Amino acid sequence: MTNDKLLSLEERRTKYSVPALEKGLDVLEYLSDQAVPLTQAQLARALSRQAGEIFRMLACLESRGYLRREPNTGAYSLTLKLFELSRTHSPYEVLLKAAQPLMRGLAEDLRESCHLSVLHRERVLVLAQEESPRPFRLSVEVGSQHSPMHTTSGRVLLANMDAEDCEELLTHELEWRREKPAARAQFMKRLAAIRARGYERSEGERFVGGLDLGVPVGSPGSSIKAALTIATLKEKSGPSLESMLPALKACADVIAVHAGLKPEEEVRGAPSPHSGPQV
Repeated sequence: MTNDKLLSLEERRTKYSVPALEKGLDVLEYLSDQAVPLTQAQLARALSRQAGEIFRMLACLESRGYLRREPNTGAYSLTLKLFELSRTHSPYEVLLKAAQPLMRGLAEDLRESCHLSVLHRERVLVLAQEESPRPFRLSVEVGSQHSPMHTTSGRVLLANMDAEDCEELLTHELEWRREKPAARAQFMKRLAAIRARGYERSEGERFVGGLDLGVPVGSPGSSIKAALTIATLKEKSGPSLESMLPALKACADVIAVHAGLKPEEEVRGAPSPHSGPQV
């Protein structure tokens, strides 16, 4: 393993810093996070820059079509160009087209929210979500990124990676590098158990009363792997989380077949993805 592979994302960012590019990305990321138009002065203040320092960057981004400047206020906002670029060559487009109608059916049948996640740049990226039709439900923001070690989806994805790829990804996790050998061994044992039983279940990991149940989407060796996860709240009555597992697995299998991640022969005879318990 090369020295570069052992560097964390932050360490590599510092080592290979490109100030002008980072300045432009800071502007785009901050505008995306705030979701409201901001003036040059407001952006400079928020990014700890001089107003004149980002003038040329704003002008460049505007001329390339990434930003729009409001004529009355002079405030800048994002255009749809980034969205268009992401949609033009998205490696997940086929997966999303296959998943969304099936996830919608699963959420309606189980009356629970579900979301689809992948590993992207060493983080868990939520690609899609279908919310429960119930008035009280859990929701995960599409596009949000999370820890691969401390989420149900993340552990499902790690458990179904090649061992070498999993080890390499974990070396970039600062928390993993700080763990003692015994804790690392315990975590790898947990991943092996997830791989063997085909699902992961967690309770109260993100907050008290939260329940997650996740399964892999795709076969070992497929080019894209994803995790399909039910997120719900612990209740005194109603079906158990495990009773939803057959419908969740069936839905994941059909998504995998439709997206070309699993041969149809592997899932013949499986239960319908819309045969889950009614709540």
